[in-house]
Amino acid sequence: MASFEKRSINSDTAQVILSAAIAKAKQLGFAMSIAVCDESGSLKAFIRMDGASDTSLHISQDKAYTSASLGTPTHAFWDVVKNDPPLLHGIVHYPRIVVFGGGYPIKENGKVIGGVGVSGGHYSDDMEVARAGIQAIGAPVG
Repeated sequence: MASFEKRSINSDTAQVILSAAIAKAKQLGFAMSIAVCDESGSLKAFIRMDGASDTSLHISQDKAYTSASLGTPTHAFWDVVKNDPPLLHGIVHYPRIVVFGGGYPIKENGKVIGGVGVSGGHYSDDMEVARAGIQAIGAPVG
């Protein structure tokens, strides 16, 4: 039989990422939505901080999904599509794909085990909060 093994983020690790990201968001003074998903893009841990917008709830989950499923930070995906008109115009019709900052894959030994997505500030602030979450588990960022 042909098969393969996949590694996935566990719930304890997802909570560590979430807690560190919440602390960073509070330090920066933002009410944010923060999502952690597994390697397939399914939600593993989530918070919509008090005062975070409804829109941020959905965008944070889509950033986590995008980064996990593509294995790349959401902001880096823009470089892939920006000069390729068919891809650029086609990707907007694919639900859940985000091409601005705030989503990062979570990697272990070079393999994607999940993703984190943050929304609620400027995308540069979202990126800072997401990086703080990943750094809390000692994983590489990016």
